[in-house]
Amino acid sequence: MIPVDGNFILAVAPQFSGDKKAAQEQIIGAISAIFSATLDGYAINTRLRIAHFMGQVTHECAGFRTTEEFASGAAYEGRQDLGNTQAGDGKRYKGRGLIQLTGRANYRDIGQILGLPLEDNPAMAAEPVTALKIACEYWKKRNINSAADRDDLISATRLVNGGLNGLEDRRGYLIKAKSELARIEGLVISADEGGNTMILHRGSFGAGVAELQELLINKGFSLSIDSSFGAATELAVMTFQKANSLEANGIVERNTWTRLRA
Repeated sequence: MIPVDGNFILAVAPQFSGDKKAAQEQIIGAISAIFSATLDGYAINTRLRIAHFMGQVTHECAGFRTTEEFASGAAYEGRQDLGNTQAGDGKRYKGRGLIQLTGRANYRDIGQILGLPLEDNPAMAAEPVTALKIACEYWKKRNINSAADRDDLISATRLVNGGLNGLEDRRGYLIKAKSELARIEGLVISADEGGNTMILHRGSFGAGVAELQELLINKGFSLSIDSSFGAATELAVMTFQKANSLEANGIVERNTWTRLRA
């Protein structure tokens, strides 16, 4: 399980001041301790999956400063497709959650899944821990992990948004999340004249991957230096490992680094 917490969220989210900062700190503080375990429970547990989740959710909840949409919800009044069949349902079941849950029927369905009385007490959906779980349930229901595994921002955005609204904003958060995950996972197992030796594998990002790709190119492999450990880099690593009598598992650890730098 990758140790992502409130510090990770703050590293990705925009910085605010005043009331906006206080609201952000309240939300992040409430979910920090359970963030990693909650994501892991929904199989949002690889670098790409976590990065794409952060890219989408950070945009959807306005930088983790709200768990409730800013509009009143009146626009949803009478929406049969949302199950809003009673007077006042539009405002009562307005968007809440880190990815917004909207409409009586959806509150009922997610409430049953989570074992919470969201239809009777819709405000509960705005509580930070519940808001996180709502986002994870939405992610699971739409199988957005599949798009994340392909590093497909366009498909992930369409699955979350229905269109491409805020695409560049989401892209920026995705890039920041990848960079921060690279820092978190950059476990230095030695530091010498050969450089820092980090354990790398499929889904890794950052300067260590760029160095790896450059070394592989020098060994005759055809790769791009894009700092992202994808399928092509993994195949090159496995081929190199096999040719050098190493375990061909695609994981770049001390022995693989030593052979690459020879």
